[in-house]
Amino acid sequence: MSVRVRFAPSPTGFVHIGSLRTALYNYLFAKGNEGKYILRIEDTDRARYVEGAIEGMIESMNWAGVNHDEGFQLKEGQLVEEGEFGPYMQSRRLEIYQKHIKQLLHQEDAYHCFCSKERIERVREEQKSRGETPKYDGHCKGLSKEEVEEKIKAGEEYVIRLKLPENEEIMFEDMVRGKMTFHTSDIDDQVLIKSDGFPTYHFAVVVDDYLMGITHIIRGEEWVTSTPKHIHLYKSFGWDVPKYVHLPNILNKDKKKLSKRQGDVAVEDFQKKGYLPEALVNYIALIGWSPEDNQEIFTMEELQEKFDLKRVSKSGGVFDVDKLNWVNNHYIKEADNQRLAKLAIPYLEEAGYLTPGQGEKEILWLRDLMEVIKEYLDYLAQVPEKAEMFFKEEINITPEGMEILADDHIEALLEAFYEKVKIAEVIDEAFGKQVFKDLKKEVGAKGPKLFKPARVAVTGDTQGPDLTLVMKVLGREKLLKRIAYVQSQLKK
Repeated sequence: MSVRVRFAPSPTGFVHIGSLRTALYNYLFAKGNEGKYILRIEDTDRARYVEGAIEGMIESMNWAGVNHDEGFQLKEGQLVEEGEFGPYMQSRRLEIYQKHIKQLLHQEDAYHCFCSKERIERVREEQKSRGETPKYDGHCKGLSKEEVEEKIKAGEEYVIRLKLPENEEIMFEDMVRGKMTFHTSDIDDQVLIKSDGFPTYHFAVVVDDYLMGITHIIRGEEWVTSTPKHIHLYKSFGWDVPKYVHLPNILNKDKKKLSKRQGDVAVEDFQKKGYLPEALVNYIALIGWSPEDNQEIFTMEELQEKFDLKRVSKSGGVFDVDKLNWVNNHYIKEADNQRLAKLAIPYLEEAGYLTPGQGEKEILWLRDLMEVIKEYLDYLAQVPEKAEMFFKEEINITPEGMEILADDHIEALLEAFYEKVKIAEVIDEAFGKQVFKDLKKEVGAKGPKLFKPARVAVTGDTQGPDLTLVMKVLGREKLLKRIAYVQSQLKK
């Protein structure tokens, strides 16, 4: 059977960075094995359903380039199902679940439970006080068929529970964690159908995974303890059990599960800050997985080729923002300036440096701007800060800059510099290279004695990006104003 994997999120809000990694690992495993990657929406918890969450999730996945083969797609703003195994949303599969729960009831592998929430809570508290594992005590497990029918006719509220065997071991081989064994005495008789008629995750996920032909279940480690219940359901139906892979958690620097209390955790957060999707995907692929050769920078194609579940760690990986910034800076430096310029426009508009529509008209200028500043960017939201010097009329001269301007030849140098900018046909990189050759001959200054005062006159600082590029981006008018400003400061 060909590989079929799925990512099955709940539409309850933003896409957590851990969810993106789970989706990515499913995607990479499928692509590396010429299989299919399916998106299924698990929306049976209607109380937590968030309007627009499905669309937002698909947009985030599309942005990241983790594209599914089957399931919901966004076409012209509308949700459309594609694939032969639908519906791909659990709330549209209720008849399917009803058919399968009837089978379990008929086989006596499930039973009706009429216990109130208050009774169940009381039982659990008593179990805790005795040092026992808190779980349902099977109070309704022995009800006769007639008793069940009477209670249903009387309108009593009920759920349907899984009937686990007593005193048995359930074992499975996890592809990351190895052999795992659980005892049924430590496992609850899981609710399969809630009182509102909707299935729980534990029931729907098994039915859906089987009917959709899922061969490998790759999910977070929080589902490890649920797996024996799922395996028992597979066996109750007489179905082959898929292979299980439980991924380690993504952790904060304090080694606790990544939480919004500690900072950004949503894919949308990183998107808004101006992280490039290929950088975020590259980085999160390495949180919990490592290649054999310690390579750090990957294209999506290289990830598909090299990703191997055998290299997934059992322990959680730490989300290090500094390392993410390093990876993102690499991708920004390699990126096309036209692309960066377009991505930078919203940040410059928000900062008030551009008016709406101005950026598109000045895209060539913005391309040059990005070439100058991109090596200093961790993410694109920093563009206004790094580009500030190109939008200001005047400059702030640093103390080091004032020391440089104290030399005897500076006045003559600045005057000659001003005149050459004034008469130049165009301010470009060629002009920048030529002007310093000419100034060297005319003023007699060379090396730091030439370039540092010129840089101070242009930027106010003694260090920074390539000066010829800076001059090109600033343009004639700003250059003249800045040189004149520095000249005026020297006369005070």
